[in-house]
Amino acid sequence: MKYTEIQIETTHSEIDLVSDAMFSAGAEGVEIIDSEDVKDILADKSTWDYVDNSLLKTSDKATAKTVVDFENKEFINKLSDELKFLNIKNCSISTKVINGEDWENEWKKYFNPIKTHGITVVPSWIDYQQGKNEKIIKIDPGMAFGTGEHATTRMCLEMMNPKGKSVMDIGCGSGILGISSAILGATSVYMCDLDSKAVEFSKRNAEANNVECVIECADLLEKSDMKADLIFANITADILIRLSKSIIDHLNDGGEIILSGIIDLRELEVKDAYEALGLRVIERRAKSDWRGYKLKWN
Repeated sequence: MKYTEIQIETTHSEIDLVSDAMFSAGAEGVEIIDSEDVKDILADKSTWDYVDNSLLKTSDKATAKTVVDFENKEFINKLSDELKFLNIKNCSISTKVINGEDWENEWKKYFNPIKTHGITVVPSWIDYQQGKNEKIIKIDPGMAFGTGEHATTRMCLEMMNPKGKSVMDIGCGSGILGISSAILGATSVYMCDLDSKAVEFSKRNAEANNVECVIECADLLEKSDMKADLIFANITADILIRLSKSIIDHLNDGGEIILSGIIDLRELEVKDAYEALGLRVIERRAKSDWRGYKLKWN
Protein backbone atom coordinates (compact mmCIF):
# COMPACT_ATOMS: atom_id res chain seq x y z
CA MET A 1 0.00 0.00 0.00
CA LYS A 2 1.27 3.47 -0.86
CA TYR A 3 1.28 6.48 1.44
CA THR A 4 2.21 10.13 1.18
CA GLU A 5 4.79 11.32 3.68
CA ILE A 6 4.48 14.99 4.65
CA GLN A 7 7.53 16.60 6.23
CA ILE A 8 7.66 20.08 7.75
CA GLU A 9 10.95 21.69 8.75
CA THR A 10 10.61 24.46 11.30
CA THR A 11 12.24 25.79 14.48
CA HIS A 12 12.40 24.25 17.96
CA SER A 13 10.05 26.94 19.30
CA GLU A 14 7.34 26.12 16.74
CA ILE A 15 7.67 22.36 16.34
CA ASP A 16 4.90 21.54 18.81
CA LEU A 17 2.54 23.95 17.05
CA VAL A 18 3.35 22.23 13.76
CA SER A 19 2.65 18.86 15.37
CA ASP A 20 -0.67 20.16 16.70
CA ALA A 21 -1.54 21.44 13.22
CA MET A 22 -0.87 17.99 11.75
CA PHE A 23 -3.12 16.29 14.30
CA SER A 24 -5.86 18.88 13.78
CA ALA A 25 -5.69 18.28 10.04
CA GLY A 26 -6.31 14.57 10.62
CA ALA A 27 -2.90 12.97 11.19
CA GLU A 28 -3.02 9.76 13.25
CA GLY A 29 0.62 10.02 14.31
CA VAL A 30 3.50 12.48 14.05
CA GLU A 31 7.25 11.84 14.18
CA ILE A 32 9.28 14.73 15.63
CA ILE A 33 13.04 15.01 15.30
CA ASP A 34 14.31 17.78 17.55
CA SER A 35 17.79 17.72 19.08
CA GLU A 36 16.67 19.94 21.95
CA ASP A 37 14.14 17.33 23.07
CA VAL A 38 16.77 14.60 22.92
CA LYS A 39 19.07 16.65 25.15
CA ASP A 40 16.23 17.16 27.65
CA ILE A 41 15.53 13.43 27.72
CA LEU A 42 19.19 12.54 28.25
CA ALA A 43 19.27 14.94 31.20
CA ASP A 44 16.43 12.93 32.79
CA LYS A 45 18.26 9.64 33.34
CA SER A 46 15.19 8.00 34.89
CA THR A 47 13.33 8.11 31.59
CA TRP A 48 15.58 6.48 28.97
CA ASP A 49 18.05 3.62 29.16
CA TYR A 50 19.89 4.66 26.01
CA VAL A 51 19.39 6.67 22.84
CA ASP A 52 20.77 6.70 19.31
CA ASN A 53 23.66 9.19 19.48
CA SER A 54 23.12 10.13 15.84
CA LEU A 55 20.06 12.09 16.95
CA LEU A 56 22.34 14.51 18.80
CA LYS A 57 23.97 15.53 15.52
CA THR A 58 20.83 17.19 14.15
CA SER A 59 20.86 20.93 13.51
CA ASP A 60 18.97 23.59 15.45
CA LYS A 61 16.09 22.98 13.07
CA ALA A 62 13.25 20.65 14.02
CA THR A 63 11.29 18.36 11.74
CA ALA A 64 7.81 16.89 11.95
CA LYS A 65 6.65 14.04 9.71
CA THR A 66 3.38 12.24 9.21
CA VAL A 67 1.88 9.89 6.64
CA VAL A 68 -1.56 9.71 5.08
CA ASP A 69 -3.15 7.36 2.58
CA PHE A 70 -1.97 8.10 -0.94
CA GLU A 71 -5.58 8.74 -1.98
CA ASN A 72 -6.08 11.40 0.69
CA LYS A 73 -5.71 14.52 -1.42
CA GLU A 74 -7.37 16.88 1.07
CA PHE A 75 -4.87 16.56 3.91
CA ILE A 76 -2.35 19.09 2.55
CA ASN A 77 -5.06 21.74 2.13
CA LYS A 78 -6.33 21.15 5.67
CA LEU A 79 -2.78 21.25 7.03
CA SER A 80 -2.05 24.52 5.23
CA ASP A 81 -5.18 26.05 6.75
CA GLU A 82 -4.15 24.92 10.24
CA LEU A 83 -0.64 26.36 9.82
CA LYS A 84 -2.12 29.69 8.74
CA PHE A 85 -4.56 29.66 11.68
CA LEU A 86 -1.69 29.11 14.13
CA ASN A 87 0.33 31.81 12.34
CA ILE A 88 3.30 29.51 11.75
CA LYS A 89 5.61 31.21 9.27
CA ASN A 90 9.00 29.58 9.82
CA CYS A 91 8.29 26.32 8.07
CA SER A 92 8.76 24.53 4.78
CA ILE A 93 6.66 21.58 3.56
CA SER A 94 7.79 18.69 1.38
CA THR A 95 6.07 15.47 0.35
CA LYS A 96 7.05 12.10 -1.09
CA VAL A 97 5.36 8.81 -1.88
CA ILE A 98 6.48 5.86 0.27
CA ASN A 99 5.77 2.17 0.66
CA GLY A 100 3.92 1.27 3.86
CA GLU A 101 6.34 -1.49 4.85
CA ASP A 102 9.34 0.81 4.42
CA TRP A 103 7.71 3.38 6.70
CA GLU A 104 7.03 0.87 9.46
CA ASN A 105 10.66 -0.26 9.46
CA GLU A 106 11.98 3.32 9.45
CA TRP A 107 10.28 4.01 12.79
CA LYS A 108 12.18 1.28 14.58
CA LYS A 109 15.50 3.12 14.78
CA TYR A 110 13.96 5.86 16.95
CA PHE A 111 12.44 3.65 19.65
CA ASN A 112 14.21 2.52 22.82
CA PRO A 113 13.10 1.13 26.23
CA ILE A 114 11.49 3.70 28.50
CA LYS A 115 11.12 3.41 32.27
CA THR A 116 8.38 5.00 34.35
CA HIS A 117 7.72 4.47 38.05
CA GLY A 118 5.31 1.60 37.36
CA ILE A 119 6.27 -0.08 34.11
CA THR A 120 8.98 -0.29 31.46
CA VAL A 121 7.92 0.07 27.84
CA VAL A 122 10.00 -2.09 25.49
CA PRO A 123 9.78 -2.09 21.66
CA SER A 124 9.02 -5.65 20.57
CA TRP A 125 12.13 -6.03 18.40
CA ILE A 126 14.58 -5.20 21.24
CA ASP A 127 16.10 -8.01 23.34
CA TYR A 128 15.56 -6.60 26.83
CA GLN A 129 16.69 -8.20 30.10
CA GLN A 130 13.82 -7.83 32.54
CA GLY A 131 14.85 -6.93 36.08
CA LYS A 132 13.61 -8.60 39.25
CA ASN A 133 10.04 -7.48 40.06
CA GLU A 134 10.12 -5.22 37.00
CA LYS A 135 6.87 -5.03 35.02
CA ILE A 136 7.29 -4.58 31.28
CA ILE A 137 5.05 -4.07 28.29
CA LYS A 138 6.22 -5.13 24.84
CA ILE A 139 4.91 -2.81 22.13
CA ASP A 140 5.02 -2.95 18.34
CA PRO A 141 4.00 0.55 17.21
CA GLY A 142 3.25 -0.44 13.62
CA MET A 143 2.98 2.64 11.43
CA ALA A 144 2.79 6.05 13.11
CA PHE A 145 1.72 4.79 16.55
CA GLY A 146 3.87 5.28 19.60
CA THR A 147 5.84 3.18 22.06
CA GLY A 148 5.54 5.74 24.85
CA GLU A 149 8.49 7.93 23.92
CA HIS A 150 6.46 11.07 23.30
CA ALA A 151 5.99 13.48 26.21
CA THR A 152 2.19 13.20 26.06
CA THR A 153 2.23 9.42 26.50
CA ARG A 154 4.94 9.52 29.17
CA MET A 155 2.84 11.90 31.25
CA CYS A 156 -0.11 9.51 31.09
CA LEU A 157 2.10 6.61 32.17
CA GLU A 158 3.45 8.65 35.08
CA MET A 159 0.00 9.70 36.32
CA MET A 160 -1.77 6.36 35.92
CA ASN A 161 -2.96 4.34 38.92
CA PRO A 162 -5.14 1.62 37.37
CA LYS A 163 -4.95 -1.16 39.97
CA GLY A 164 -8.43 -2.35 40.91
CA LYS A 165 -10.14 0.01 38.47
CA SER A 166 -12.09 -0.31 35.25
CA VAL A 167 -10.23 1.56 32.52
CA MET A 168 -11.20 3.19 29.23
CA ASP A 169 -8.70 4.52 26.66
CA ILE A 170 -10.14 6.86 24.03
CA GLY A 171 -8.02 7.04 20.89
CA CYS A 172 -5.84 4.11 21.93
CA GLY A 173 -3.20 4.21 19.16
CA SER A 174 -0.85 1.27 19.76
CA GLY A 175 -2.70 0.34 22.96
CA ILE A 176 0.11 1.26 25.33
CA LEU A 177 -2.04 2.89 28.03
CA GLY A 178 -4.76 0.27 28.12
CA ILE A 179 -2.37 -2.68 28.01
CA SER A 180 -0.15 -1.12 30.69
CA SER A 181 -3.27 -0.67 32.83
CA ALA A 182 -4.11 -4.36 32.46
CA ILE A 183 -0.57 -5.38 33.40
CA LEU A 184 -0.72 -3.10 36.46
CA GLY A 185 -3.93 -4.63 37.78
CA ALA A 186 -6.95 -2.98 36.16
CA THR A 187 -10.14 -5.02 36.60
CA SER A 188 -11.20 -4.41 32.99
CA VAL A 189 -9.90 -2.44 30.00
CA TYR A 190 -11.82 -1.00 27.06
CA MET A 191 -9.99 0.73 24.19
CA CYS A 192 -11.33 2.38 21.08
CA ASP A 193 -9.98 4.27 18.10
CA LEU A 194 -11.47 5.59 14.89
CA ASP A 195 -8.50 4.30 12.92
CA SER A 196 -8.75 0.61 11.99
CA LYS A 197 -4.95 0.37 11.75
CA ALA A 198 -4.61 1.50 15.37
CA VAL A 199 -7.15 -1.09 16.47
CA GLU A 200 -5.29 -3.79 14.56
CA PHE A 201 -1.98 -3.02 16.30
CA SER A 202 -3.63 -2.60 19.72
CA LYS A 203 -5.17 -6.07 19.43
CA ARG A 204 -1.85 -7.50 18.31
CA ASN A 205 -0.02 -5.86 21.22
CA ALA A 206 -2.62 -7.01 23.77
CA GLU A 207 -2.22 -10.59 22.56
CA ALA A 208 1.59 -10.34 22.67
CA ASN A 209 1.40 -9.21 26.31
CA ASN A 210 -1.14 -11.88 27.28
CA VAL A 211 -3.74 -9.43 28.57
CA GLU A 212 -7.47 -9.33 28.03
CA CYS A 213 -8.87 -6.07 26.66
CA VAL A 214 -11.94 -5.14 24.66
CA ILE A 215 -10.64 -3.20 21.65
CA GLU A 216 -12.95 -1.73 19.01
CA CYS A 217 -12.89 0.53 16.01
CA ALA A 218 -15.58 2.81 17.39
CA ASP A 219 -16.62 6.33 18.28
CA LEU A 220 -16.85 7.10 21.99
CA LEU A 221 -20.14 8.90 21.36
CA GLU A 222 -21.72 5.59 20.31
CA LYS A 223 -20.95 3.93 23.67
CA SER A 224 -23.58 5.69 25.76
CA ASP A 225 -24.02 2.88 28.33
CA MET A 226 -20.32 2.30 29.08
CA LYS A 227 -18.62 3.74 32.16
CA ALA A 228 -15.17 3.42 33.77
CA ASP A 229 -13.28 4.40 36.93
CA LEU A 230 -10.29 5.73 34.97
CA ILE A 231 -10.42 7.26 31.49
CA PHE A 232 -7.41 8.12 29.34
CA ALA A 233 -7.80 10.74 26.61
CA ASN A 234 -4.45 11.45 24.99
CA ILE A 235 -5.69 13.28 21.92
CA THR A 236 -5.52 16.98 20.95
CA ALA A 237 -6.84 20.10 22.64
CA ASP A 238 -9.65 20.68 20.15
CA ILE A 239 -10.98 17.14 20.44
CA LEU A 240 -10.61 17.10 24.23
CA ILE A 241 -12.72 20.24 24.47
CA ARG A 242 -15.29 19.03 21.96
CA LEU A 243 -15.69 15.66 23.71
CA SER A 244 -15.50 16.94 27.29
CA LYS A 245 -19.17 16.37 28.16
CA SER A 246 -19.24 12.96 26.50
CA ILE A 247 -16.06 11.85 28.28
CA ILE A 248 -17.53 12.83 31.66
CA ASP A 249 -20.74 10.95 30.86
CA HIS A 250 -18.62 7.77 30.70
CA LEU A 251 -16.98 8.31 34.10
CA ASN A 252 -18.13 6.61 37.28
CA ASP A 253 -18.73 8.67 40.42
CA GLY A 254 -15.41 9.28 42.13
CA GLY A 255 -13.57 8.38 38.93
CA GLU A 256 -10.54 10.04 37.35
CA ILE A 257 -9.72 11.32 33.88
CA ILE A 258 -6.16 11.64 32.57
CA LEU A 259 -5.91 14.17 29.76
CA SER A 260 -2.87 14.67 27.57
CA GLY A 261 -1.92 15.78 24.08
CA ILE A 262 -2.40 19.40 25.20
CA ILE A 263 0.00 21.94 23.75
CA ASP A 264 0.93 24.63 26.26
CA LEU A 265 -0.87 27.42 24.38
CA ARG A 266 -4.19 25.57 24.73
CA GLU A 267 -3.72 24.41 28.33
CA LEU A 268 -6.13 26.80 30.05
CA GLU A 269 -8.86 26.23 27.44
CA VAL A 270 -8.86 22.50 28.13
CA LYS A 271 -8.57 22.91 31.91
CA ASP A 272 -11.43 25.43 32.01
CA ALA A 273 -13.67 23.21 29.86
CA TYR A 274 -13.40 20.30 32.30
CA GLU A 275 -13.52 22.33 35.49
CA ALA A 276 -16.68 24.02 34.22
CA LEU A 277 -18.30 20.59 34.13
CA GLY A 278 -17.48 19.91 37.78
CA LEU A 279 -14.13 18.09 37.70
CA ARG A 280 -11.23 19.17 39.89
CA VAL A 281 -7.55 18.98 39.04
CA ILE A 282 -5.57 16.66 41.33
CA GLU A 283 -2.34 16.49 39.31
CA ARG A 284 -0.67 18.50 36.55
CA ARG A 285 2.33 17.51 34.43
CA ALA A 286 4.51 19.49 32.03
CA LYS A 287 7.11 18.13 29.61
CA SER A 288 8.61 20.35 26.96
CA ASP A 289 5.69 22.26 25.41
CA TRP A 290 3.10 19.62 26.36
CA ARG A 291 0.73 19.52 29.34
CA GLY A 292 -1.19 16.74 31.06
CA TYR A 293 -3.87 16.68 33.75
CA LYS A 294 -5.44 14.20 36.11
CA LEU A 295 -8.91 15.28 37.17
CA LYS A 296 -11.39 13.75 39.61
CA TRP A 297 -15.17 13.56 39.46
CA ASN A 298 -16.67 14.48 42.88
